[in-house]
Amino acid sequence: MSSILPDRKYTKDHEWASAKGQSVTVGITDFAQTSLGDVTFVQLPETGKVFNRGEIIGSVESVKAVSDIYAPISGKITKVNQDVLNDPALLNQDPYGKAWLIEVEASNAGELNELLSPEAYKQHAE
Repeated sequence: MSSILPDRKYTKDHEWASAKGQSVTVGITDFAQTSLGDVTFVQLPETGKVFNRGEIIGSVESVKAVSDIYAPISGKITKVNQDVLNDPALLNQDPYGKAWLIEVEASNAGELNELLSPEAYKQHAE
């Protein structure tokens, strides 16, 4: 079983979200990076882009497939992880730490309550 952190919320599409006030950090789960295999390319939106929950905000390409990244929450991108753009393999090494993807200023923090708990995500990912 892949790693699931207790301090995150999850989507059925295998993204995670970690909130600190209105700021939400977003990434892909350990399950996602394991399923993808060796990640070779990451495409992310630019800082300042505004999007709605569920919209495609980027993609991850691996030796096996290309997978879309969906916004777990609505808001405005305040930060993009340049390290993961420069070294996509970080997603395979540390999906919950160094390989976070974006930070978002949430426009509706209540949407976090609609995401999966770690327990619910574990059941979904099994």
